Amino acid sequence: MSRKLVRIGVSCGVLFASAAVAMGAGPQEKKESDKKKEQKLVVTGTSVVEPAEPPSDSTTDGSVTVGGQAVAYRAVAGTLTVGSSDSQDAMMGLDGKLLPDTGEKAPDPEKPEEAPATARMFYVAYFKKDAPVGRPVTFLYNGGPGSATMWLHMGSFGPRRVVTTDAQHDEGAPYKIVNNDYSLLDVSDVVFIDAPGTGFSRIMGKDKEKAFWGVDQDAHAFDRFIRRFLTKYNRWNSPKYLFGESYGTPRSAVLSAALQNVDLNGIVLLSQILSFDNSIDGPKWNPGVDQAYALGLPTFAASAFYHHKLPTQPAALEPFLAEVEQYAIGDYMSALLQGAELPETRKQAVAEKLHQYTGLPVTYLMRANLRVTGAAFSKQLQLDDETTTGRLDTRYKGPDIDPLSADAEYDPQSNAISSAYTAALNQYMRTELKYGENQTYKPGAYGDPDFTWDLRHQAPGGPPANFQEGGTNVMPDLAYTMKSNPKMKVMLAGGYFDLATPYFEGKFEMHHLQIPQKLQANISYHYYQSGHMVYVNEDVLKQFHADVAAFIRGTEDGK
Repeated sequence: MSRKLVRIGVSCGVLFASAAVAMGAGPQEKKESDKKKEQKLVVTGTSVVEPAEPPSDSTTDGSVTVGGQAVAYRAVAGTLTVGSSDSQDAMMGLDGKLLPDTGEKAPDPEKPEEAPATARMFYVAYFKKDAPVGRPVTFLYNGGPGSATMWLHMGSFGPRRVVTTDAQHDEGAPYKIVNNDYSLLDVSDVVFIDAPGTGFSRIMGKDKEKAFWGVDQDAHAFDRFIRRFLTKYNRWNSPKYLFGESYGTPRSAVLSAALQNVDLNGIVLLSQILSFDNSIDGPKWNPGVDQAYALGLPTFAASAFYHHKLPTQPAALEPFLAEVEQYAIGDYMSALLQGAELPETRKQAVAEKLHQYTGLPVTYLMRANLRVTGAAFSKQLQLDDETTTGRLDTRYKGPDIDPLSADAEYDPQSNAISSAYTAALNQYMRTELKYGENQTYKPGAYGDPDFTWDLRHQAPGGPPANFQEGGTNVMPDLAYTMKSNPKMKVMLAGGYFDLATPYFEGKFEMHHLQIPQKLQANISYHYYQSGHMVYVNEDVLKQFHADVAAFIRGTEDGK
């Protein structure tokens, strides 16, 4: 085993698994991460002990207009405390306190750091007023790992939406917070959940980081949260949906297996990665596993198409991508699999074909041995203009920081929109939802000097996590859920310009699930001319809402 516990060296807090997380950092990355850790330790200082009592929930009333129809709702912003194990969780009431007659000794209030680890998970739930019994409920969360859910909350299906400039850097505050014409409240109640240690969620107790920051630890915390939520709000008999974005997609796979006896109606996977060996972020640290290069090629092609960097510009994007997909899993993958045995003449021919599909120079492709990572592509596509191409959304671009570096040093899309989302979330939460007084909202856990992520995972029926071989892969979890609950449907959505989790990677993973062929019919595919956060493009958000709403309407009766 080479990838067990990974320290996150990312500081930008935007819903994606970094190359270090997805593939395991090489010596250079580890050294830089250690430097960042030391710098953060200097400025962070002494840890703050969290208060024993959670803040009070806040309940407010509101209305949103969707499709010309007003939807009155009740919003609850609050927390639910979950244990770090099922046995511990079972001894806690909904208030997070030890139940009487458990035989367990209550934690010493004077020594909270010695108490068993718990997570106080923050959520905002929106309930349509006067709704019929059996109304669907959808649980939404972003990824990271280590990201709060402000992106989905303020950008996709909540009742309010922050307005950003599509594919451009915003001009700055004040940002517009508007009625969300595309809120999902027209078809489902929605619950936005911040992962442990992010947003207003907090982790507490002994070994709290080990208890909640990891593939399995995180998913089981969400499992316990959802069960507590269903109990608190009497929603056990409601149609239930999971909606995860980015790292939220592997969370959904593991979570769905943990929730197997709950029988979900559906799962929406936005910007999927289930097998980290497929990540285009860092395949150079995983030599011999070449499929990530092939799965990223269609996104390279879409990006070059958008920026008019192709030698010959195709008439339309989607037919062009269909051609590239076939080449990627055919001749290109075949060439990569030959490794050093690939004849020079064929290598030259493949490089020339890649030039036609990516716009990158043939000489560069030959020097790269036909293998280009996502960060290298972001740097090279618009190199002549001293411009870096976006990662989360390749439609975005920004000035090079170091024109001589081989890889992109930052993500222009993250820089373009992060301030708007952070400001809007804080403004909305504190003024309209009346929550967050005297608290800090953490867009991500990346600033915590102790933030690590345990990539070990035990699949249903698989070997113990300590015996895991290869990269993290939760495809068996989703397959297990689909076989255990053959009526459940899965909606896969993605953006053509997403270089963090290329859309073709998600399609490839779905086509390789270990499920009967007939269950493939339970999966639907939706792709959009946008990036990782497909909803930043308002035209796409409109269609995305229509697609998700249709998915829920078509599955809420269990058919």
